Amino acid sequence: MLLELKQIGKTFGGIKALSDVNFSLDRGQILGLIGPNGAGKTTIFNMITGIFPPTIGSIVFDGTNLLQLPPHKITELGIARTFQNIRLFGHMSALENIKVGMHTVTKSGYWASLLHLPGQKKEEAHVQERSMKLLEFVGLKDVADIRSDTLAYGQQRRLEIARALATNPKLLLLDEPAAGMIESETHELMNLIRKIRDNGTTVLLVEHDMPLVMTLCDRVVCINFGVKIAEGSPEEIQNHPDVIEAYLGKEDE
Repeated sequence: MLLELKQIGKTFGGIKALSDVNFSLDRGQILGLIGPNGAGKTTIFNMITGIFPPTIGSIVFDGTNLLQLPPHKITELGIARTFQNIRLFGHMSALENIKVGMHTVTKSGYWASLLHLPGQKKEEAHVQERSMKLLEFVGLKDVADIRSDTLAYGQQRRLEIARALATNPKLLLLDEPAAGMIESETHELMNLIRKIRDNGTTVLLVEHDMPLVMTLCDRVVCINFGVKIAEGSPEEIQNHPDVIEAYLGKEDE
């Protein structure tokens, strides 16, 4: 087990966003987290990554309780994420965006960088090499020097994933990565997520593209109105009456 959420609840003022949510994620899995808009999926991502803590419950990652840890410490432990809305540095090149993502795994300080000490030069060369390999991994090596805000939409999505991978995560959280993609881009994304898993990174995926979720994920968790209503294999989830009702509504009797 790599990640476990135990009796998670979150309240914003008098609004209960999540209540008694429990699920776990094993190493090497792709777990889908689904539910209608406003169900609480992104809230779960924000709690896992330390943007805000749960009101009640615990989140344990690789044996460490994440409660009270700031986001940068959680990143250092091995969790990375992308966002619903692309958050690249548009004025920077694709390569520069990846380098920015590597700041948590570099050690040279201000003076080492200013004086160009041998250790800093070696580290800088490693960052360059690693960044280029990540761009090649996501199929963007040929656009390394292109400004990120001029890239095609699907390329920007893959670049954001590459930047997240720059932190060497054990767990990658993908928040609606296929949103806005055309069919060919979605197919490329599915292949990329499989490659990420096959290279040793566990994936937690929030997505509204049900064909993608059901094809790609090993297990699926469905939440609605902040409560977990179903968990199981893709086939079990597709046929679960509570999931069908959450998405399609209840038939009039």
